[in-house]
Amino acid sequence: MILDDIVSKKKEQLKIQKMKKPLKEILNEIINEDVRDFKAALDKDHISIIGEIKKASPSKGIIRENFNHFEIAKLYNDVNVDAISVLTEKNYFKGDDRYIKDVKKVTSKPILRKDFIFDEYQLYETKAIGADAVLLIVAILGKDLNRFYKKAKELNLYSIVEVHDEHELNIALDSNPEIIGINNRDLKDFHVDLNTTERLKKYIPSDVLVVSESGIKSPKDINYLHSIGVSAVLIGETFMRKIDKKEEIKEFIMLSKGV
Repeated sequence: MILDDIVSKKKEQLKIQKMKKPLKEILNEIINEDVRDFKAALDKDHISIIGEIKKASPSKGIIRENFNHFEIAKLYNDVNVDAISVLTEKNYFKGDDRYIKDVKKVTSKPILRKDFIFDEYQLYETKAIGADAVLLIVAILGKDLNRFYKKAKELNLYSIVEVHDEHELNIALDSNPEIIGINNRDLKDFHVDLNTTERLKKYIPSDVLVVSESGIKSPKDINYLHSIGVSAVLIGETFMRKIDKKEEIKEFIMLSKGV
């Protein structure tokens, strides 16, 4: 399974990273600046939109050849997305930790670090590079989720707890998360089905914010998700392929929010 490959490669790199930069150094880099309210950005009268900065993916390869994270962040700021997700995984998504520091300079939007977290060192790292929120994937963390969720909270980081099926959702709910992300992509075969969100949403308490991830291609998709009570959507590839068409993205967002 591709997730196993990603995590395996990441573990190898993390060993090297820890030798290059021990935790003590990371702790010295943490600045106790005000955290941008990621939860409030998703808790609005309209459905909230998280625009993602992503150069590539395992399923699609290079999505954006002419990739400039500064320009993408500025565009997202201009079209008024509610939050920004930044891929930092290097091998499969061609991301980089520095993108978060850079993006933070050109937008006031809350920033989610999207990566594959399995070691507490990575949470300190997430804080040090300036992210406001972190993705915690139940398929990776399993029963360790609660420990990671609490540690993120201690570090004043918001978390999206990501699930793909009922089993993962049960594990997620044990941690009483404020935000649950439902990934519509099957990690085994990459098949995408928006009905995954509808299927799992009914088991989630009404006071938990739900983010639908993957496969959202049109305002019609967003209106459907809003109708079933979803709080926010995370859009990556669809926006990445339209980055040269600012007015199209602006219209997409306006239609989605019913403006």
